[in-house]
Amino acid sequence: MQTQTVTRSAESDLEPGRLYDVLAQVSNIPKWAPVFADAIERLDDMHYRASKNSEVFNLEVFLHPSAGTVDYLREMPNGKRGGAYIRVTPRPLGGSTITMTVPIGPNTIESDIAKVLEQELADIIQLAQF
Repeated sequence: MQTQTVTRSAESDLEPGRLYDVLAQVSNIPKWAPVFADAIERLDDMHYRASKNSEVFNLEVFLHPSAGTVDYLREMPNGKRGGAYIRVTPRPLGGSTITMTVPIGPNTIESDIAKVLEQELADIIQLAQF
């Protein structure tokens, strides 16, 4: 079976709401995911226009605060929708775990995507500290 996604997680002493707030502010994406987007333009509550280099694409955002989930979905090259599926969960003794799953795109290497994900998770935690 061919692997289709990469998932990574990180733990933090920050409470889940702090991490969720960083993710829910879609304008933060270029700060923690510069590989994905250089700029984000809000169209309405769920729809955004993102750009990376000269490519412009639409982005749908699904926020579920009570579940601690944020999904960023876009049209993929194969005609399907996909993107980043992010979960923020509390740890039993305080703090949180943040987990992100993204698709492996054509002409990409799983280990390279994993490294990017690990950096993005660290950057989200860093942004939430302020």
